[in-house]
Amino acid sequence: MSASAAIPTEMANPVEAADENASGDQSAQSGGETATPEENPAAEAAEGAEALKEAVADTTPTVGSLIEQLDAWGFTVMDTRFSVWTVLVVVLVILGIFLFARITTALAKSGLKRATKLDVSQRLLAEKVLTVALWAIAILIGIDILGIDLTALAVFSGAFGLAIGFGLQKTFGNLIAGIILLMDKSIKPGDVINIADQAGNETFGQIRKIGIRAVSITTRDEREYLIPNENLMINQVENWSYSSRKVRMQVPVGVSYGCDMKLSQKLMLDAAKACKRVLKSPAPTVWMAEYGDSSVNFIIHCWINDPEMGVGNVKSEVLNTLWDLFQENDIEIPFPQRDLNLRGNEEFQQLVAAISQRVSGKADGGDKGPAESN
Repeated sequence: MSASAAIPTEMANPVEAADENASGDQSAQSGGETATPEENPAAEAAEGAEALKEAVADTTPTVGSLIEQLDAWGFTVMDTRFSVWTVLVVVLVILGIFLFARITTALAKSGLKRATKLDVSQRLLAEKVLTVALWAIAILIGIDILGIDLTALAVFSGAFGLAIGFGLQKTFGNLIAGIILLMDKSIKPGDVINIADQAGNETFGQIRKIGIRAVSITTRDEREYLIPNENLMINQVENWSYSSRKVRMQVPVGVSYGCDMKLSQKLMLDAAKACKRVLKSPAPTVWMAEYGDSSVNFIIHCWINDPEMGVGNVKSEVLNTLWDLFQENDIEIPFPQRDLNLRGNEEFQQLVAAISQRVSGKADGGDKGPAESN
């Protein structure tokens, strides 16, 4: 009786049973969707390689069979399958991105070199901007070919951006500093500068190249220094060719008090004018600087317009020529002289007497003949 009563109770609500089955199916489906792993760049790259494989197989069956064979060799990591074909596609896309960026950058630079209306700094700035833009376009094209969805990296974008900010802070700082230097034209290739670091060490040379990270400076002894772009903005820089390439040099000279000063100054001017690199206009000048302890000191001022060729060699040439002219005209170049005054006292007299006695004794001994000395 209890069993017969239970049967109608279970069969009395078929709709509820169907609803329970439907809810069970939905929960099973929802559970299956939850178990599906989230998309990641590696899986999307594999999907891009799979789509490329299908496109090639539809076009050329022979190549498609070879691709099938390459795709059969692989392994699975975290529900993502990697095959030889997938790795080959990724490598080819990266190589294509690199070649595309390099070729387009080279073509853009060659096109900018033909633009005669741009000066050196403007052309270099345009090259840097085009280089960054072309590399960004090439990377975006590669991401699109591989089918990678950038939204899959949204979870890691905050941490990744923070890591980039700390790790590449100096690199981006030098990049921005280089762009600013080119925009205000304070530093450009070909300028002759003198810069001192925080330790006080000075570097004098000509700018050969302004790179993304550093400026290349070559000295007269062919030493090349790479100075970060930020240093040129923070530290004081002496630019010898910023607004004008003319540089005035100073050559100090001293002559004796007994010499003809007018003739000495004329010879100094002749020595400066004889140097080939010294400009005729502005003409060299001679200033009397001071009455020194041993000489009358003069300064020869002369101008050059090629500081990248060095300044010490000009000074040396002027002094060598002036030496010959002074020798020909009996102009004396003095050296320091001191007068020694001794005051007489008892100790000094005893010292003089002792020295005199010793000197006279040596003189008497030296006058003896061989027989007396024996």
